[in-house]
Amino acid sequence: MTGKSRVRSARVSLEDFAQRGVELLRREDPVLAELIEAEYARQAGSLAMVASCSTAHPSVLACEGTFTSNVTAEGYPGHRHHAGCKYVDQFEQLAIDRAKKVFGAQFANVQPHSASTANQIVTSGVLKPGDTLLGLDLDAGGHLSHGSRVNISGRFYNAVPYGLDDQGRIDYDRMAELAREHRPGLIICGTTAYPRTIDWQRFRDVADEVGAYLLADITHIAGLVIAGEQPNPIDIAHFTVTCTHKQLYGPRGGLILMGKDAELPSPEGNGKLWNLMQRRLFPFTQGAPLVNMIVAKARALDRAATPEFKAQGQLIVKLAQALAEALLAQGARVLSGGTDNHIVLVNVLESFGVTGIAAEKALEECNIIVNKNRIAGDQKPVSISSGIRIGTNSLVVRRVAPEEMAWCADLIVRVLRSVEMQGEREYRLPGAARDAFQAEVLEFCATHPLSDYPVVIGD
Repeated sequence: MTGKSRVRSARVSLEDFAQRGVELLRREDPVLAELIEAEYARQAGSLAMVASCSTAHPSVLACEGTFTSNVTAEGYPGHRHHAGCKYVDQFEQLAIDRAKKVFGAQFANVQPHSASTANQIVTSGVLKPGDTLLGLDLDAGGHLSHGSRVNISGRFYNAVPYGLDDQGRIDYDRMAELAREHRPGLIICGTTAYPRTIDWQRFRDVADEVGAYLLADITHIAGLVIAGEQPNPIDIAHFTVTCTHKQLYGPRGGLILMGKDAELPSPEGNGKLWNLMQRRLFPFTQGAPLVNMIVAKARALDRAATPEFKAQGQLIVKLAQALAEALLAQGARVLSGGTDNHIVLVNVLESFGVTGIAAEKALEECNIIVNKNRIAGDQKPVSISSGIRIGTNSLVVRRVAPEEMAWCADLIVRVLRSVEMQGEREYRLPGAARDAFQAEVLEFCATHPLSDYPVVIGD
């Protein structure tokens, strides 16, 4: 080539890129393509009521499936260990700014691969192996990463559990007694199966009294915090963590957030508390971030800042409370007598003579998706359980109205009353009843399709 070299900029249409990917998948791997379509049809024709799930927005899924995942980007914006991160820095900074905005935080790290990883990062930052942490017992609604003996949090640290009172509420007095007795370096407040509002300030008062750091895990209620339906712990706890898929309707991943305590000195004597979190994530715990997931987080956090998202959070709570009331009216034993968030816990063994695992499987046969769950004082092993956990995150995507939750409750009760137990795991659900229940669910899903998704209802 003579004269001045000319460089053409590569231009790409997102639509063309997505279409090309689908074409290649269909041609080169039709078996996988068919399975993916079958899963899509299953989701479209099922009533998803698992409290730990939601339905990601299509624009979020579009971000997950882009070529942004091709970049290796160890480090942070402006301080990468690889070249080619010009736009990656902008993606990540956008996600950070949006996370800080919606949660009212002063610091945000958007790289954790999950909330469990985020918990591990915070814990390893303020504790040494063998140090004591205080967390909610698993059967009381706590999470594996809050000190369960089968988790790294319960293996590497001296985990002391606190529990619930006779009303099914967190026993704050006993928690305080345990904190004074064991002097933990970290107190974890937050749950995975707890239907009531948490008193963050009470936890902070105890943490300050015993000289502990406080970690608030809002994984299950992050959307409700943004919507103002649950109190915000950002400026109460030293650290706040959440995942981005349950109530943010984003990709699977985590966030570490901090409020006014971000500028406190690091216990290592090297910088601020927020600096410690940066170091504990990379290089201590993780390597390169998942860039496409950070892009998708940025998209989900943008949606979380809208008035529509706040209205959605309000509806989540209304649906759950209507469901709890309807189940109680049907004679079900609803733990704690109701809910303040999106979670409804039901003791199905006491209510219907059905174990948790049998209830989960029987409801799944009818295209109703919940999960078995151990409850406080449960005498059944975790693989069987005495309860189920129901959630309303995904129902708002179908634009279900509160008055329709009576039908949902009635359907669940009718299914469970049709179950004939033949052991703790084995059961029989008459085929005619199952088929009738499936037809009801399919009809409901057809009239309440997943919003912003193409309607696909199987035969």
